[in-house]
Amino acid sequence: MGFADLAALMEFQANNPDAPNKPVAIMMVYNNTPASVMALKKSGITKPADLNGKKLGAPVFDAGRRAFPIFAKANQVGNVQWTAMDPPLRETMLVRGDIDAITGFTFTSLLNLEARGAKASDVVVMPYSELGVKLYGNAIIASPKLLKENPAAVKAFLQAFTKGAKEVIAKPEAAIEYVKQRDGIINTELEARRLKLAIDTVINSPDARAEGFGQVNAARLSLMASQVSDAYATKTRANPDTAWTGAYLPSAAELNILPRK
Repeated sequence: MGFADLAALMEFQANNPDAPNKPVAIMMVYNNTPASVMALKKSGITKPADLNGKKLGAPVFDAGRRAFPIFAKANQVGNVQWTAMDPPLRETMLVRGDIDAITGFTFTSLLNLEARGAKASDVVVMPYSELGVKLYGNAIIASPKLLKENPAAVKAFLQAFTKGAKEVIAKPEAAIEYVKQRDGIINTELEARRLKLAIDTVINSPDARAEGFGQVNAARLSLMASQVSDAYATKTRANPDTAWTGAYLPSAAELNILPRK
């Protein structure tokens, strides 16, 4: 089992239609993609239209960069120039002014920018999920072999994960203390902020509360498959029916863990 971006999973399936044992998504965790475009206010960029003709930066495999054609189409953005770099340099290059904007996961890049001297109030954040891009983000995935040979273990894991997620949402700081036990050098205050930001933006989001934790909306999933096929220029069309199954999810009552805002 694993934790992966659903768009990447769809791309792999569509580009490798004959590959055996292709992984399948079985529980949605990031109901919205965490991707966003970020710029510094001093650049004069305040909205998607301001990105026209600008220089954007991100690693070539960044989920936000890969999905940028969908964002661009939804917001009439064109004529951007891309600069590639290793992940640790992305926010550094933005702060230095080498690029005008970046794509990245909001709860990662925003805090990385702060660590490099930028104030949160100086950063313009354009979340994909609020600007016409309704892609799902990361999901729990499993191999068809495991699903077939040990479905009871898969169902038990998803039940346990759901209980854990409920506790994490209720007490993020306490959850980070467990991370600290495994990785003693983390900054607990920073990671608690990152976790809360992730919960608020992609886990306990309005879309997640409407669809239910762990679950997907069939029409939205189908649209995503079509958008991924177009944006990633896959060899075959991505198939939502092979990318996702909800057959191993806990009951609706057990999945009802998202507190109302």
